[in-house]
Amino acid sequence: MRRPEPDFARFLKTVRREGEPDRVPFAELFHDFEIMAAIQGPPASDDLDAVAAWRVEFWRDLGYDYVSVNTDVSFPTEGLYAEDTAELSHGQRGWVNESTGLVTNWEQFDRYPWPIVTDASFRTLEAVGRRLPEGMKVIPTLPGGPLENITFIMGFEAFSYALVEQPELVAAIARKIDEVLCQVVAVTASMDFVGAQWLNDDMGFKGGTLASPEVLRQYVFPTQQRLCELVHRHGKPVLLHSCGKLDAITDELIDEVGIDAKHSFEDVILPVWEAKRKWGHRMALLGGVDMDVLARGSEEQVRAYTRRCLAECAPGGGWALGSGNTVANYVPVRNFLAMLEEGWRYGS
Repeated sequence: MRRPEPDFARFLKTVRREGEPDRVPFAELFHDFEIMAAIQGPPASDDLDAVAAWRVEFWRDLGYDYVSVNTDVSFPTEGLYAEDTAELSHGQRGWVNESTGLVTNWEQFDRYPWPIVTDASFRTLEAVGRRLPEGMKVIPTLPGGPLENITFIMGFEAFSYALVEQPELVAAIARKIDEVLCQVVAVTASMDFVGAQWLNDDMGFKGGTLASPEVLRQYVFPTQQRLCELVHRHGKPVLLHSCGKLDAITDELIDEVGIDAKHSFEDVILPVWEAKRKWGHRMALLGGVDMDVLARGSEEQVRAYTRRCLAECAPGGGWALGSGNTVANYVPVRNFLAMLEEGWRYGS
């Protein structure tokens, strides 16, 4: 596999839909640790700088023009856990309690440990930034977007009831989340080594949006819009990662919220090549190699599928190759590398 020097201008040209770059860039929200360790071995130590150097090396060597990095800010949630049966196992797989969360009344609201953004909140991000090779940038991820955090903090069922029974509580939680996320992005967007911003906020499922467009307009879009404005103020693009069927709100996400690119596609909703035909003249598309194919297909099926994505999405630019969601630990390493290999071969 070829490993040319990273060039964030290539990725930026793609996101801004300014024509075809010199080669198709690669895009991912993140790769699970187990995937990274299986490909290049684990970090030499748990030291912050050692892990940062290891992370940069992985993204650079596989051909990415940027590194995705979390900030050291998080909203505590109540998790549920079960055994992780993937070959490259986490040990346990966790998910958020859908029934109830840590804040379902005003007393819990007052006790909740709302994150405080300080200089220490950016230690991991800055450690990665210090180790970037020439031409490479960082794209930070949020500690979840406004909808994710409201539903994670309250529990989705409790959130749904509260929309009717306690709208003032929902609004207060939304304001707290807005305050934290805007503080984070005000800092990250101003950093010279940051080239764009991930707005990672799952808003849909296979049949539609998780909450009605009216609810999203009231509690979610205003924060997303403010985040986009903070990033755009520095001349940088915003990349939305959101799962689910978002047809009912996509026009608003482009025209009102202000996203520049969309990530996360699955064939049972809309294959990425159809998404490009539908929206590619208005926003860039990122990734799209279906997770079912990537996780359960043979290597040749992955290669054939990737070649179709390249043939249908690469002409004209405005698209980057990657998975339909993330490179999770249940994706066979051979399939992930086969996808990238086809990307290297395209147009060569």
